[in-house]
Amino acid sequence: MRQKRSKAYRKLMAMFSTSFGFRQPYQVLVDSTMCEMAVSSKMDLSAQMESVLVGSVKLMITQCCIHELYLKGKSHQPAVDLAKSFERRKCNHKEAIPGDECIAAVVGDSNKHRYVIATQSHPLRVNLRAVPGVPIVHVNRAVMVLEPASDATLRAKHRVEQDALVPSTSERAILNAATPQVEHVPKKKRGPKGPNPLSVKKKARKYTVQEAKKANVTGMAQDEEVEVRRKRKHDESDSNDEESSSRPKRRRRRKS
Repeated sequence: MRQKRSKAYRKLMAMFSTSFGFRQPYQVLVDSTMCEMAVSSKMDLSAQMESVLVGSVKLMITQCCIHELYLKGKSHQPAVDLAKSFERRKCNHKEAIPGDECIAAVVGDSNKHRYVIATQSHPLRVNLRAVPGVPIVHVNRAVMVLEPASDATLRAKHRVEQDALVPSTSERAILNAATPQVEHVPKKKRGPKGPNPLSVKKKARKYTVQEAKKANVTGMAQDEEVEVRRKRKHDESDSNDEESSSRPKRRRRRKS
């Protein structure tokens, strides 16, 4: 088997395991048509099934399918011998019915026993695709093939995933009992919002040309007055320094 196909089959069976509870060894329900195909192509059915399903298998067959092989005569005796080597699955049919009807009745509407169906019957495969969670195996050109998941299976898988995200009724009751009851505190109502203080700021006064010139002259006069005061203070400090430097220094007497 090619590596790409084996990887796809492993992924598909992992989906059946996680979403529908399939476990190894997989219960493979074989019908009369698959027994005939295995004998005619000299196929090791058990080894091929383990390769396709990527795990151990347990081959099973119903009494109705064996009876169907008996009715085909002695030429199908090798297929009968092969079918007898499989584990017998009770179908609870007092009188034998066609193999397709027997397999469909055993699978039911939900495949609760988690069977993998191995059949060459096209009508049976079409009917089983409407049942969610049914892996179907058939032989195509001497190659055993595991069919992709049907639409019904994909829808059921999506429902299972969604249900897993939502807590059940019992889990919800436990959560409610464990969560402390908090009293509802009414929300304090706020008063009407006032305008933005920046938006109500007084607009700057626009001066005329004459007022602007007058303000400029006044500012220049103030600057000149400040400069005169600064120079006056500077001159006074310089004169004080000169007087202090012109005074003779007193000589200190030495102690005898």
